[in-house]
Amino acid sequence: MIHQYKLNGYNIVIDTASGAVHSVDDVAYDAISMFEDSSREEITKALLEKYAGEPDVTKEEISDLLDDIQALKDEKKLFSKDIYEGQAFNLKLRNPVVKALCLHVSHACNLNCEYCFAAQGKYHGQSSLMSFEVGKRALDFLIENSCTRTNLEVDFFGGEPLLNFDVVKKLVEYARSIEKEHGKNFRFTLTTNGVLIDDDVIDFCNRECHNVVLSLDGRKEIHDAKRPTPAGGGSYDLIVPKFRKLVEARNGKGYYMRGTFTHANTDFTNDIFHMADLGFTELSMEPVVCKPDEPYALTQEDLPILLEQYEILAKEMIRRRKAGNGFTFYHYMIDLKAGPCIYKRISGCGSGTEYMAVTPTGDLYPCHQFVGDKKHLMGNVFDGVTNEDIRSQFASCNVYSREECKNCWARLYCSGGCAANSYHATGSINGVYKYGCELFKKRMECAIMMEVAKEDE
Repeated sequence: MIHQYKLNGYNIVIDTASGAVHSVDDVAYDAISMFEDSSREEITKALLEKYAGEPDVTKEEISDLLDDIQALKDEKKLFSKDIYEGQAFNLKLRNPVVKALCLHVSHACNLNCEYCFAAQGKYHGQSSLMSFEVGKRALDFLIENSCTRTNLEVDFFGGEPLLNFDVVKKLVEYARSIEKEHGKNFRFTLTTNGVLIDDDVIDFCNRECHNVVLSLDGRKEIHDAKRPTPAGGGSYDLIVPKFRKLVEARNGKGYYMRGTFTHANTDFTNDIFHMADLGFTELSMEPVVCKPDEPYALTQEDLPILLEQYEILAKEMIRRRKAGNGFTFYHYMIDLKAGPCIYKRISGCGSGTEYMAVTPTGDLYPCHQFVGDKKHLMGNVFDGVTNEDIRSQFASCNVYSREECKNCWARLYCSGGCAANSYHATGSINGVYKYGCELFKKRMECAIMMEVAKEDE
């Protein structure tokens, strides 16, 4: 299977199975589109008619072009066959290694974000904080279930994890005290809304955190409308100076500004550009996922606007990169030469198998977006995984377990998409969140175009 598209003056052809990307001229683009379904004579006739008057488009040149296309096909760089489907199922059960935990150290929050999937940090339950004892046991559980894997990842999450900062510090201290004897290396991430950032937090993050995720929705009026304080005031003026201080202290590395766009800001590129103009260069902006009847839900009418926004973003990023003031956008990060291994491209994020979320009481869920949904309770850090059916369901969840994905050109870029988004959109982790698919495919087209553009710089 191939995928062809035109964007920003480039004619791009993607070979789905091999991952080969070709930037071609108009004649080659048309020839490739006809190559599998037409004879050489038919292709030659069509091209000569379409490009009549073009001095370089001759019968001989077309013949050479078709030979080149055939050579690429023989080299399995065009029209290559997908050989991976038979390898997909139960990949994650063959070697059930837990390598990452999302520690919900706080089911409480000091903001009142309108679109919060976690119900303002409480996950539809009562406010609570994780004790050191539960967190300690979670770290032990991770080590015990990591087999021979050396690098282990832990994300301190909430609610707002800085509401339980003392426990966070104690847990890191404990992890550092035992990692070497077990042959492990912990990498910590902290996700915060920024309200409680101070010098102590900054020093801790610089010393212990591989990455810090900072929540900012962009322009002041957009951010304040969706991320107010419990009293109803805005939080932008409170957190932006703190974010700037933290990022400066980290020398502009090891962080991400993570925003959410909704129906209220379908022009979300202006929020991204605003954050870049503030000096933040590591950016992410996610589409809201919520019930369709929410006032901030993205609508079908929003879709063409959003697709255009992604193109606007890509073109502006190229312009800024050439001008020497570029920035990174998480969804445009792609490595066409040494990207993820085929295992990851088939199986995705590893939720429910390699990665789990831990509640303040120690319960285990497939990921943070399933927390509180008792149908997806997997067990706890004291007894381990006791609901093997849930783990098996997630182990079998891959790009080929979704019928709609099997003939999609982007399947080996998205791995079938987010299981949580699929579940919340369709009621099944093997369902397809079609709206999200359209956004993802546009992001991939833009990301690949940007890589092609680099070759011209």
